[in-house]
Amino acid sequence: MANKLLATVDIGSMSCIMLIAAFEDGKLVPKLQKVKICKLGEDIYEHGRITEKKIQELVDVMTSFRMDLHALGADIQAAAMTEAMRKAENQEEVVDAVEKALWFRPRIISGEEEGKLTYRSVKEWHGEGIVTIDIGGGSTELSNGETTFSIPVGALKMFKAMGPIPGPEYKKFVKETFKEVSFKGMTKKPVYLIGGTGTALAMVFLDKQKFNYKAIEGLEMSIADLDAVTTRISNLSKELRAMLPGLENGRSDVIICGLFWLKSLLEKLRVERFFISTAGIRFGLLYPPEPEPEAKPKAKKTPPWLKKKEENSAVEGEEGA
Repeated sequence: MANKLLATVDIGSMSCIMLIAAFEDGKLVPKLQKVKICKLGEDIYEHGRITEKKIQELVDVMTSFRMDLHALGADIQAAAMTEAMRKAENQEEVVDAVEKALWFRPRIISGEEEGKLTYRSVKEWHGEGIVTIDIGGGSTELSNGETTFSIPVGALKMFKAMGPIPGPEYKKFVKETFKEVSFKGMTKKPVYLIGGTGTALAMVFLDKQKFNYKAIEGLEMSIADLDAVTTRISNLSKELRAMLPGLENGRSDVIICGLFWLKSLLEKLRVERFFISTAGIRFGLLYPPEPEPEAKPKAKKTPPWLKKKEENSAVEGEEGA
Protein backbone atom coordinates (compact mmCIF):
# COMPACT_ATOMS: atom_id res chain seq x y z
CA MET A 1 0.00 0.00 0.00
CA ALA A 2 2.99 2.31 0.59
CA ASN A 3 3.07 5.30 -1.78
CA LYS A 4 0.15 3.94 -3.79
CA LEU A 5 -2.37 6.65 -4.64
CA LEU A 6 -5.65 5.99 -2.85
CA ALA A 7 -8.85 8.00 -3.11
CA THR A 8 -12.08 8.64 -1.24
CA VAL A 9 -15.10 10.84 -1.87
CA ASP A 10 -17.14 12.58 0.83
CA ILE A 11 -20.63 13.61 -0.35
CA GLY A 12 -21.99 15.98 2.28
CA SER A 13 -24.97 18.29 2.75
CA MET A 14 -22.98 21.38 1.73
CA SER A 15 -20.07 20.14 -0.34
CA CYS A 16 -18.48 17.16 -2.06
CA ILE A 17 -14.79 16.48 -1.43
CA MET A 18 -12.40 14.22 -3.31
CA LEU A 19 -9.19 13.13 -1.60
CA ILE A 20 -6.19 11.51 -3.24
CA ALA A 21 -3.56 10.47 -0.70
CA ALA A 22 -0.75 8.00 -0.06
CA PHE A 23 0.75 6.32 2.98
CA GLU A 24 4.33 7.48 3.47
CA ASP A 25 6.29 5.99 6.38
CA GLY A 26 3.00 4.93 7.91
CA LYS A 27 1.48 8.42 7.72
CA LEU A 28 -1.37 9.33 5.41
CA VAL A 29 -0.30 12.30 3.27
CA PRO A 30 -2.81 14.17 1.07
CA LYS A 31 -1.69 14.67 -2.54
CA LEU A 32 -4.77 16.30 -4.03
CA GLN A 33 -8.04 17.54 -2.55
CA LYS A 34 -10.91 19.03 -4.53
CA VAL A 35 -14.00 20.65 -3.04
CA LYS A 36 -17.21 21.32 -4.96
CA ILE A 37 -20.17 23.08 -3.35
CA CYS A 38 -23.28 20.97 -3.98
CA LYS A 39 -25.79 22.03 -1.26
CA LEU A 40 -27.76 18.78 -1.28
CA GLY A 41 -29.15 19.85 2.08
CA GLU A 42 -31.15 22.68 0.46
CA ASP A 43 -33.34 20.16 -1.34
CA ILE A 44 -33.88 18.15 1.84
CA TYR A 45 -35.06 21.16 3.83
CA GLU A 46 -37.32 22.36 1.01
CA HIS A 47 -38.57 19.14 -0.59
CA GLY A 48 -37.53 16.20 1.59
CA ARG A 49 -35.79 14.65 -1.41
CA ILE A 50 -32.98 15.40 -3.87
CA THR A 51 -34.46 17.02 -7.00
CA GLU A 52 -33.60 16.02 -10.58
CA LYS A 53 -31.72 19.30 -11.06
CA LYS A 54 -29.55 18.71 -8.01
CA ILE A 55 -28.96 15.07 -8.97
CA GLN A 56 -27.64 16.20 -12.35
CA GLU A 57 -25.33 18.72 -10.68
CA LEU A 58 -24.09 15.95 -8.40
CA VAL A 59 -23.55 13.63 -11.37
CA ASP A 60 -21.47 16.33 -13.09
CA VAL A 61 -19.30 16.70 -9.98
CA MET A 62 -18.84 12.93 -9.61
CA THR A 63 -17.94 12.61 -13.30
CA SER A 64 -15.24 15.26 -12.93
CA PHE A 65 -13.91 13.48 -9.82
CA ARG A 66 -13.78 10.16 -11.71
CA MET A 67 -11.84 11.73 -14.56
CA ASP A 68 -9.30 13.17 -12.10
CA LEU A 69 -8.91 9.83 -10.31
CA HIS A 70 -8.35 7.91 -13.53
CA ALA A 71 -5.96 10.51 -14.95
CA LEU A 72 -3.77 10.23 -11.85
CA GLY A 73 -4.09 6.46 -11.54
CA ALA A 74 -5.62 6.60 -8.06
CA ASP A 75 -7.66 3.67 -6.72
CA ILE A 76 -10.90 4.73 -5.11
CA GLN A 77 -11.42 2.96 -1.78
CA ALA A 78 -14.65 4.44 -0.47
CA ALA A 79 -17.38 7.00 -1.10
CA ALA A 80 -19.53 8.12 1.83
CA MET A 81 -22.79 10.09 1.93
CA THR A 82 -23.90 11.87 5.11
CA GLU A 83 -26.80 13.85 6.64
CA ALA A 84 -28.60 15.01 3.51
CA MET A 85 -28.72 11.46 2.16
CA ARG A 86 -29.68 10.06 5.56
CA LYS A 87 -32.82 12.19 5.31
CA ALA A 88 -33.55 11.93 1.54
CA GLU A 89 -36.73 10.13 0.51
CA ASN A 90 -35.14 9.04 -2.79
CA GLN A 91 -31.91 7.56 -1.48
CA GLU A 92 -31.66 4.70 -3.99
CA GLU A 93 -32.20 7.00 -6.97
CA VAL A 94 -29.34 9.27 -5.90
CA VAL A 95 -27.01 6.41 -4.96
CA ASP A 96 -27.59 4.76 -8.36
CA ALA A 97 -26.90 8.04 -10.19
CA VAL A 98 -23.66 8.60 -8.28
CA GLU A 99 -22.53 5.03 -8.94
CA LYS A 100 -22.99 5.45 -12.69
CA ALA A 101 -20.99 8.70 -12.70
CA LEU A 102 -18.24 7.71 -10.27
CA TRP A 103 -18.01 4.02 -11.27
CA PHE A 104 -18.10 3.23 -7.58
CA ARG A 105 -21.14 2.71 -5.35
CA PRO A 106 -21.32 5.17 -2.44
CA ARG A 107 -22.49 4.19 1.02
CA ILE A 108 -24.79 6.20 3.28
CA ILE A 109 -23.19 6.24 6.73
CA SER A 110 -24.75 6.96 10.11
CA GLY A 111 -23.99 10.07 12.14
CA GLU A 112 -22.17 7.93 14.71
CA GLU A 113 -19.95 6.31 12.08
CA GLU A 114 -19.26 9.74 10.59
CA GLY A 115 -18.11 11.00 13.99
CA LYS A 116 -15.91 7.94 14.59
CA LEU A 117 -14.22 8.28 11.18
CA THR A 118 -13.56 11.96 11.81
CA TYR A 119 -12.07 11.25 15.24
CA ARG A 120 -9.87 8.51 13.80
CA SER A 121 -8.53 10.84 11.10
CA VAL A 122 -7.54 13.52 13.63
CA LYS A 123 -6.21 11.04 16.21
CA GLU A 124 -3.76 9.61 13.66
CA TRP A 125 -2.18 13.07 13.28
CA HIS A 126 -2.59 14.56 16.76
CA GLY A 127 -2.90 11.69 19.22
CA GLU A 128 -5.56 10.64 21.71
CA GLY A 129 -7.15 12.49 24.63
CA ILE A 130 -8.89 14.95 22.30
CA VAL A 131 -12.42 15.92 21.28
CA THR A 132 -13.36 16.42 17.64
CA ILE A 133 -16.14 18.68 16.35
CA ASP A 134 -17.20 18.24 12.73
CA ILE A 135 -19.62 21.01 11.72
CA GLY A 136 -21.15 20.09 8.39
CA GLY A 137 -23.98 21.53 6.38
CA GLY A 138 -26.71 19.42 7.95
CA SER A 139 -25.28 17.90 11.12
CA THR A 140 -22.53 18.14 13.71
CA GLU A 141 -20.57 15.18 15.05
CA LEU A 142 -18.63 15.13 18.33
CA SER A 143 -16.33 12.38 19.55
CA ASN A 144 -13.76 11.75 22.27
CA GLY A 145 -12.91 8.28 21.03
CA GLU A 146 -15.14 6.54 23.55
CA THR A 147 -18.37 8.49 23.10
CA THR A 148 -19.58 9.66 19.69
CA PHE A 149 -22.84 11.36 18.80
CA SER A 150 -24.42 13.40 16.03
CA ILE A 151 -26.56 16.52 16.46
CA PRO A 152 -28.88 17.29 13.50
CA VAL A 153 -27.65 20.89 13.29
CA GLY A 154 -25.34 22.26 10.60
CA ALA A 155 -24.38 25.59 9.04
CA LEU A 156 -26.60 25.19 5.96
CA LYS A 157 -29.56 23.95 8.00
CA MET A 158 -29.26 26.96 10.32
CA PHE A 159 -29.01 29.32 7.36
CA LYS A 160 -32.24 27.94 5.87
CA ALA A 161 -33.98 28.43 9.23
CA MET A 162 -32.51 31.78 10.37
CA GLY A 163 -30.91 33.51 7.40
CA PRO A 164 -27.24 34.54 7.07
CA ILE A 165 -26.99 36.12 10.54
CA PRO A 166 -28.87 34.49 13.47
CA GLY A 167 -31.12 36.86 15.40
CA PRO A 168 -32.73 36.81 18.87
CA GLU A 169 -34.29 33.41 18.12
CA TYR A 170 -30.84 31.80 18.21
CA LYS A 171 -30.67 31.75 22.02
CA LYS A 172 -33.91 29.76 22.26
CA PHE A 173 -32.76 27.49 19.44
CA VAL A 174 -29.52 26.60 21.26
CA LYS A 175 -31.31 26.03 24.57
CA GLU A 176 -33.77 23.62 22.94
CA THR A 177 -31.02 21.84 20.97
CA PHE A 178 -28.81 21.22 24.01
CA LYS A 179 -31.69 20.05 26.18
CA GLU A 180 -31.18 16.41 25.14
CA VAL A 181 -27.39 16.52 24.67
CA SER A 182 -24.86 15.38 27.28
CA PHE A 183 -21.22 16.50 27.04
CA LYS A 184 -20.09 14.22 29.88
CA GLY A 185 -16.47 13.11 29.39
CA MET A 186 -15.80 15.75 26.75
CA THR A 187 -15.27 18.97 28.68
CA LYS A 188 -11.93 20.72 29.25
CA LYS A 189 -10.06 18.61 26.66
CA PRO A 190 -8.13 19.76 23.56
CA VAL A 191 -10.74 20.43 20.88
CA TYR A 192 -10.14 20.01 17.15
CA LEU A 193 -12.56 21.58 14.69
CA ILE A 194 -13.06 19.82 11.35
CA GLY A 195 -15.12 20.66 8.29
CA GLY A 196 -15.79 23.56 5.96
CA THR A 197 -16.61 25.97 8.79
CA GLY A 198 -13.22 25.35 10.39
CA THR A 199 -11.27 25.60 7.14
CA ALA A 200 -13.02 28.82 6.14
CA LEU A 201 -12.48 30.28 9.63
CA ALA A 202 -8.75 29.50 9.44
CA MET A 203 -8.36 30.96 5.94
CA VAL A 204 -10.05 34.23 6.94
CA PHE A 205 -8.08 34.39 10.21
CA LEU A 206 -4.75 33.82 8.43
CA ASP A 207 -5.81 35.76 5.32
CA LYS A 208 -4.81 32.80 3.13
CA GLN A 209 -6.06 33.25 -0.42
CA LYS A 210 -5.53 29.58 -1.30
CA PHE A 211 -6.12 26.44 0.70
CA ASN A 212 -2.91 25.03 2.13
CA TYR A 213 -3.37 22.19 4.57
CA LYS A 214 0.15 22.55 6.00
CA ALA A 215 -0.54 26.17 6.99
CA ILE A 216 -3.92 25.37 8.51
CA GLU A 217 -3.39 21.97 10.14
CA GLY A 218 -3.10 22.30 13.92
CA LEU A 219 -3.71 26.06 13.93
CA GLU A 220 -4.55 27.18 17.47
CA MET A 221 -7.20 29.85 18.00
CA SER A 222 -9.00 31.39 20.97
CA ILE A 223 -12.66 32.23 21.45
CA ALA A 224 -11.57 35.89 21.28
CA ASP A 225 -10.11 35.18 17.82
CA LEU A 226 -13.37 33.50 16.83
CA ASP A 227 -15.39 36.51 18.01
CA ALA A 228 -13.13 38.89 16.05
CA VAL A 229 -13.53 36.91 12.81
CA THR A 230 -17.29 36.59 13.32
CA THR A 231 -17.63 40.36 13.85
CA ARG A 232 -15.46 41.13 10.84
CA ILE A 233 -17.49 38.88 8.53
CA SER A 234 -20.85 40.03 9.93
CA ASN A 235 -20.03 43.69 9.27
CA LEU A 236 -19.46 43.07 5.56
CA SER A 237 -22.09 43.16 2.85
CA LYS A 238 -23.05 39.88 1.18
CA GLU A 239 -20.95 40.81 -1.86
CA LEU A 240 -17.82 41.69 0.12
CA ARG A 241 -18.23 38.66 2.36
CA ALA A 242 -18.09 36.41 -0.70
CA MET A 243 -14.71 37.89 -1.63
CA LEU A 244 -13.01 36.72 1.56
CA PRO A 245 -10.69 33.69 1.28
CA GLY A 246 -12.46 30.38 1.79
CA LEU A 247 -15.94 31.91 1.44
CA GLU A 248 -16.45 31.54 -2.28
CA ASN A 249 -19.11 29.41 -4.03
CA GLY A 250 -21.90 30.05 -1.55
CA ARG A 251 -20.04 29.33 1.69
CA SER A 252 -20.29 33.03 2.58
CA ASP A 253 -24.05 32.53 3.03
CA VAL A 254 -23.68 29.95 5.80
CA ILE A 255 -20.38 30.81 7.52
CA ILE A 256 -21.78 33.14 10.20
CA CYS A 257 -24.35 30.53 11.28
CA GLY A 258 -21.52 28.00 11.52
CA LEU A 259 -19.41 30.34 13.67
CA PHE A 260 -22.31 31.10 16.04
CA TRP A 261 -22.88 27.37 16.45
CA LEU A 262 -19.17 26.72 17.01
CA LYS A 263 -19.01 29.22 19.86
CA SER A 264 -22.01 27.61 21.54
CA LEU A 265 -20.33 24.20 21.33
CA LEU A 266 -17.02 25.51 22.71
CA GLU A 267 -18.83 27.08 25.65
CA LYS A 268 -20.51 23.75 26.41
CA LEU A 269 -17.13 22.01 26.20
CA ARG A 270 -15.74 24.65 28.62
CA VAL A 271 -12.65 25.57 26.62
CA GLU A 272 -11.16 28.95 25.73
CA ARG A 273 -8.92 27.71 22.92
CA PHE A 274 -9.26 25.19 20.11
CA PHE A 275 -7.40 23.79 17.10
CA ILE A 276 -8.24 23.55 13.40
CA SER A 277 -7.75 20.30 11.50
CA THR A 278 -8.12 19.70 7.76
CA ALA A 279 -8.77 15.98 8.36
CA GLY A 280 -12.21 14.44 8.11
CA ILE A 281 -14.12 11.32 7.13
CA ARG A 282 -12.39 11.19 3.73
CA PHE A 283 -9.15 10.45 5.62
CA GLY A 284 -10.77 8.17 8.18
CA LEU A 285 -12.13 5.97 5.38
CA LEU A 286 -8.57 5.09 4.29
CA TYR A 287 -7.37 3.74 7.63
CA PRO A 288 -7.84 0.03 8.38
CA PRO A 289 -10.58 -0.63 10.95
CA GLU A 290 -9.48 -0.60 14.57
CA PRO A 291 -10.29 -3.64 16.72
CA GLU A 292 -13.33 -3.17 18.89
CA PRO A 293 -12.41 -2.78 22.59
CA GLU A 294 -13.09 -5.89 24.63
CA ALA A 295 -16.25 -5.68 26.68
CA LYS A 296 -15.50 -5.48 30.38
CA PRO A 297 -17.09 -8.34 32.32
CA LYS A 298 -19.96 -7.13 34.41
CA ALA A 299 -19.54 -7.51 38.15
CA LYS A 300 -21.85 -10.17 39.49
CA LYS A 301 -24.37 -8.59 41.81
CA THR A 302 -25.79 -10.58 44.69
CA PRO A 303 -29.41 -9.78 45.55
CA PRO A 304 -29.79 -8.37 49.11
CA TRP A 305 -31.97 -11.31 50.26
CA LEU A 306 -29.38 -13.88 49.04
CA LYS A 307 -26.52 -11.90 50.54
CA LYS A 308 -28.26 -11.92 53.93
CA LYS A 309 -28.90 -15.65 53.61
CA GLU A 310 -25.21 -16.31 52.84
CA GLU A 311 -24.16 -14.22 55.85
CA ASN A 312 -26.52 -16.14 58.12
CA SER A 313 -25.17 -19.46 56.80
CA ALA A 314 -21.61 -18.31 57.48
CA VAL A 315 -22.53 -17.35 61.07
CA GLU A 316 -24.23 -20.72 61.65
CA GLY A 317 -21.14 -22.49 60.29
CA GLU A 318 -18.90 -20.64 62.72
CA GLU A 319 -21.17 -21.48 65.66
CA GLY A 320 -21.17 -25.15 64.74
CA ALA A 321 -17.38 -25.29 64.47
